[in-house]
Amino acid sequence: MRMKNKVAIITGGASGFGAGIARKFASEGAQIMIADLNIDLANELAGELGQDARAIKTNVADDQSVAAMVEATLEAYGKIDVLVNNAGTTHLPAPLDEITEQDFDKVFAVNCKSVFLTAKHIVPHMRKNQASAILNVASTAAVSPRPRLSWYNASKGWMNNATKSMAIELAPEGIRVNAINPVAGETPLLKTFMGEDTPEMRAKFLSTIPMGRFSTPEDMANAAIYLCSDESSMVTGVCMEVDGGRCI
Repeated sequence: MRMKNKVAIITGGASGFGAGIARKFASEGAQIMIADLNIDLANELAGELGQDARAIKTNVADDQSVAAMVEATLEAYGKIDVLVNNAGTTHLPAPLDEITEQDFDKVFAVNCKSVFLTAKHIVPHMRKNQASAILNVASTAAVSPRPRLSWYNASKGWMNNATKSMAIELAPEGIRVNAINPVAGETPLLKTFMGEDTPEMRAKFLSTIPMGRFSTPEDMANAAIYLCSDESSMVTGVCMEVDGGRCI
């Protein structure tokens, strides 16, 4: 019960890595707010997890929507101990000069602006706690970029740098900030990363992962529970690669 008496917000929590983290946190005693644009899927997961899980429709790139998410969490649980910035998006693989401005803006709004907005609205409440934790879900793309995903790579590199900057600023106030860098996994974004989901494209991606498999939501959940629990009370500013050796 490493998360007993802790309240956690998980953005993009209805599916993929976010859902895996939500299930793990719930099994370890957390009270959870699942924030996602897909409210039907979020409600379904909240129902699965029981009375200590709730759902709210949230656009993490919109200030008012993030503010409403925070208000709903405080109304339900009275505090916020843990934030997992998991919501993310990408653009289809293409030469960097052919990505549309619309796609660029969307990637940076969801992957970067969201971290700013959640910090703006949640950090003031975390300062009231003796210890809090923020986890940013970045990507191996931030460490070892793949071609034709340039602006997605850049957004995740931004997230890793933001993690370290937030960590050094917030450490004196008892707020730890870490990140995980997942390799490609069995999530709704996998097809978009690859451009097409074919046996040949999967084999190409897998050939870059020494352990020979895609990551799973459970892999990310196991890393997240450590970084967000008191077990890692001396760990901050870490961008942990959970990647089967991809970045070695």
